[in-house]
Amino acid sequence: MVRFLKRLFRGSEAAQDPSTPEEMRAAFQSRYHHFKLLLNANSKALELMSDMEEALRGARPFGMSFVKASSTAVSVNVFRMIRNLQALAPGAYEELSDRFKEIEARIRSALESGKLPVSDRLILPLREIDKEMSDQVGSKMANLGEIRNRLGLPVPNGFIISSSAYHRFMEHNDLQAEIDRRLQTSDVEQVDQMYALSASIQQLIIRAAVPEDLEKAILEAYRELESEEASPGVRVSLRSSALGEDMAGTSFAGQYRSELNVSPENLLDAYKEIVASKYSLQAMTYRLNRGIRDEDIAMCVGCMVMVRAAAGGVLYSRNPLNIRDDTVVLNSVWGLAKSVVDGSVASDLFVVSRRRPLVILRKEVPVKDRKLVGDPEEGVRREDLTEEEAGRPSITEDQALRLAEIGLKLEDDYGVPLDIEWAVDGGGTIYVLQCRPLQQVEAAARKTGRAQEAGTGPEPPILEGGITASPGVGAGPVFVVEKNADVLRFPDGAVLVTAQSLPRWAALLNRSAAVVTEQGSLTGHLANVAREFGVPALFAVPGALSALKNGDVVTIDADACRVYPGRLTALVEQSEARKNLMEGSPVHNLLREVVQHIVPLNLIDPDAPTFRPRRCRTLHDITRFVHEKSVHEMFHFGKEFRFSEHSTKQLVCDVPMQWWVVNLDDGFKREVKEKFVHIDDIASVPMLALWEGIRAVPWEGPPPVDAKGFMAVMFQATANPHLDPAMRSQYAQRNYFMISRNFCTLQSRFGFHFSTVETLVSERALENYISFQFKGGAADFQRRQRRVLLVSEILEECGFRVQIKEDAVFSRLEGYDEPYMKERLRILGYLIIHTRQLDMIMSDPASAQKYRAKIQRDLAGLREASPGA
Repeated sequence: MVRFLKRLFRGSEAAQDPSTPEEMRAAFQSRYHHFKLLLNANSKALELMSDMEEALRGARPFGMSFVKASSTAVSVNVFRMIRNLQALAPGAYEELSDRFKEIEARIRSALESGKLPVSDRLILPLREIDKEMSDQVGSKMANLGEIRNRLGLPVPNGFIISSSAYHRFMEHNDLQAEIDRRLQTSDVEQVDQMYALSASIQQLIIRAAVPEDLEKAILEAYRELESEEASPGVRVSLRSSALGEDMAGTSFAGQYRSELNVSPENLLDAYKEIVASKYSLQAMTYRLNRGIRDEDIAMCVGCMVMVRAAAGGVLYSRNPLNIRDDTVVLNSVWGLAKSVVDGSVASDLFVVSRRRPLVILRKEVPVKDRKLVGDPEEGVRREDLTEEEAGRPSITEDQALRLAEIGLKLEDDYGVPLDIEWAVDGGGTIYVLQCRPLQQVEAAARKTGRAQEAGTGPEPPILEGGITASPGVGAGPVFVVEKNADVLRFPDGAVLVTAQSLPRWAALLNRSAAVVTEQGSLTGHLANVAREFGVPALFAVPGALSALKNGDVVTIDADACRVYPGRLTALVEQSEARKNLMEGSPVHNLLREVVQHIVPLNLIDPDAPTFRPRRCRTLHDITRFVHEKSVHEMFHFGKEFRFSEHSTKQLVCDVPMQWWVVNLDDGFKREVKEKFVHIDDIASVPMLALWEGIRAVPWEGPPPVDAKGFMAVMFQATANPHLDPAMRSQYAQRNYFMISRNFCTLQSRFGFHFSTVETLVSERALENYISFQFKGGAADFQRRQRRVLLVSEILEECGFRVQIKEDAVFSRLEGYDEPYMKERLRILGYLIIHTRQLDMIMSDPASAQKYRAKIQRDLAGLREASPGA
C-alpha cells in the first residue's frame, strides 16, 4: 500500500513528443485565420438570407437583379465556409461539398427556369411602367409607374432613361474599367482620399460623351413628351432611380442627385450629373458602410414634367417617431417640396386622424420667410414671401384631408407605413412625386412612447429596448427556457423567454406566441426561423430573464421593442399581416422558389443523430452545420500538441499548483526571454478572466473524507487501469495555458481530475465561444456522477449548453458579448479549482447539497466582486 501511495502521488516520467513554440504558433495562426474567415462568411450569409426574407414580406419592389445577386452572394459565402472548415479539418467533411453542389444546382435550375424577358430598350415611357420593371427603371420609378397606372393617382407624365441606357453610356466611354482601377488603388478608409476619389470620378463621367443612339433616344422621348403635354419647351425634373435601392433595409435617401426645372438644351448634361452622383462622397460612403458592391448599382433616371407647385411637402402615413401613434403627419411649404426635404424653410404641420371621418387633430403654421420656385429660365430660385403669405398656411385644410386620404390609400395597398413626396399645382391638383416605405426610428419611438398621456395608449411597458428580430405582436404566458428539459414542458401559445437566441430553440417556434431573448441579432439562425414562421421576436433585451416570470401573461410588441403586462387585445388585433406589393408577380414567385433552397433551417439539434452533412437540405442547414463543427474543430487545437519544457514559461503565482504558459501569438505584453512569466505580462483577455476566477476564493484543500470514501478511492485506483499512476507523466500536476490576445486553451490536470477550457473572447460577439470539459476522479462511479451532476447544474444556470456522458461534462457557450463571456470564464476558473476531489465526499445527496450551497455563495460573491458588476 505504501509503495502504491508513493507511486500515486509521485507519478512517473513518460516520454512525450515535443512541439516547438514555432510549430504551435504557425498552426494556431493558420487555424485561427480560417476560423475567422468562416465566421465572417457565416455572418454575411445569414444577413443576406434575412434580406431575402424581408424582400418576400416587404413592400419594396425588386427585380431579377436582386434575386440573382442575393442568391449568388449567399452561395459564395456558404462555399467559403465549407472551404475554411475543410482547412480546419482536412478530409473530415468532404460530403459537405457534394451537398452544396446539389443545393446550388437546384437554385441555378430555379433561376434559369424563371428567367424573365429582359428589355434592352434605352427609354421607357412612364405609362408602361409597373412594379415588375425595377430591373429596368429602378425601384423609385417602378413605384411611381405602379401608382399612376394601376392605382390611378396623379403622377407627372414622363419617361425613364433605363438601366440598359446606363450600361450603354458606361461601355461607350469605357468608364467602368477606369472607375474600378481608381477604386482599387485608393484607400477608402481615408476621408481625404475618398473626397478626392469622388470628385475625380464624377468629373470623369460629366466630361464623357453620351453615345449617339442614346442621345437620339432621349431627345425623341422628350419631343414626344412635348407633344403629349402640348407645351413646347416644357421643363422637366430629372430624378435618380438607381438599382440597388430595392435592397431590403437600404433607403439611399438623399444620396443621389435630382435636377429640377431642366430645359431641353441641358437635358443631356443633367442626365450625366445624376449618373455622376452615384459617386458622390455620401453615396460611396453609404455603399461602403452597407457592404453594397459598386457593380450592383446601375443608375436609371426618371424624366418627368415639372409641376408648377403652388405648395409641396412630405406626408408620413404614420408618425415616424412613434410606431403606435394613430395619425397621418404632413409637412408643407409654399413652392417646391425640396424646402421640406432639405429643411431649409420652416414648414407647416398638419396632424390628421387615421379614423374616418378624417379630422385635423393639430395644426401649426409658423412664419415662413421664403419659398423655392422654378426659375422662368431654368433651375430653381429662392423668393421672399409677402407678409401676408408668410403667416398663412401653405395648403388648405381640405387639401390636407385629401392628402391624408391619398396616404392611407397608398399605405393600404403597400401594407406598410409610407414616406410620400407630393406637390399641389395652381389648379389644386395633387401629384405624387415619390413614394417609399417609411423609415421609422426605433429609439425615438420608445422615447415618444414614454411621453404618451395616461389613458391614450397601452399601460407602461415592463421592458423596453432590444431589436426587432421578427415583426409583429404576440401575447401569452411567459415560459423561461434554460435547458433542454424545458423543451418537453413548453406549452402551446406561450411566450418563449430565454437568455440567448440559440438555434435549438427553433423547435419551439411553432408553439410560441412570441420570443424574447437577452442576447441575439436579427441575422442569427433563430431570427431567420422566427421570420419564416411569422413569430414576433424581440432580441437583445436587457434584463428580460429577471423581469419576466413563468406564468405571467405579457404582450410582446416586437415592432415597438416593448413588453407590456397582460394581454392587450387591441394591440394584438392591430398587428395584421403586411400586404405585399410584389405578391403574385413572376419575380416574387421566383424569389420564393429560390428561398426554399436557401433559408429554411432543418438542422437544429447538434446532438441529434440527424445532424449530418447528408441531412443538409438548404444552404441555411449547411451554415448551421459548418458553424457548429468549426467551433468543435477549433477546440481540438489544444489536444493536438504536446509540450516540451523549453517551449513554455512557468507562471509565477501564489496558487499551489504549477501553471505553464505557451504564447501562440500576441498573448504577452512584452517579449519574455526568461524562464518565468508574471501575470502582469499576460495580455490574453480570456486567460486573465480565467485566472481571476482561479484566484478569487482560496482553495481550502481536499475536503475531509471518511475511511469508506478513502478506501473507495484506493480500490478504484488499483482496479482501474486508466488510473494506474504508472501511466501518468511528469506533467500530471501541471496545467497548461496556450494563449493569444483573444484566445486561450487551458489543459488542467490535478491527480485524476481533468479540465479543459478553450475559448475565444473579443469585441465581436458572434465569434465568441467557450468550450469546457470536465472529467475524472478516483472515487466510485456513483460519487463521480453526483459531482458531474452538481457541476452540470451550475453550468446550466450560467447559460451553458451541457451534455453528460457517464462521469464527464461537455459544455458550450457562444455568441455573447465580451463582458458576459469574461464573467463566465471567471466562474469556470473557480469551478476548476474548487471541484477537485469533491467526488471523494459525494456519498449522498445531502453531502452534494451542502457543497452546492457553498459553491453558490462563493459564485454570488465572485459576481459582486467582478469588474463592472
